[in-house]
Amino acid sequence: QLRLVESGGGLVQPGGSLRLSCTPSGFTLDWHEVAWFRQAPGKEREGVSCISSMGHSTNYADSVKGRFTISRDNDKNTVYLQMNSLKPEDTATYYCAATFHPTTGYGPEPGLYSENYSYWGQGTQVTVSS
Repeated sequence: QLRLVESGGGLVQPGGSLRLSCTPSGFTLDWHEVAWFRQAPGKEREGVSCISSMGHSTNYADSVKGRFTISRDNDKNTVYLQMNSLKPEDTATYYCAATFHPTTGYGPEPGLYSENYSYWGQGTQVTVSS
């Protein structure tokens, strides 16, 4: 079954940094838009960031702009989320998601809407606390 695997989560102090990685199992991320979502207990799932199949365009939630950076290395078949200046409110389970979207001419961008993504990972826990 097509799925994603996240790694890199952990416990970090406020102001610290973490780098999350997303790697597919059973397929390549080529031609896929990839996004990061997060969900804290008792709260709705939130779109964090997404990146186009070639890495030429990115989107960020307002809450993480200037602090998080999404990137991809298609040669390594990996998407990253660099998280800097972490805050306690960033504490959540972070999920990687992907959907087939090979070009900007394919259709509307999936964006930060979870219903537009087909493949998901199991999540990695990020805890920001002193």
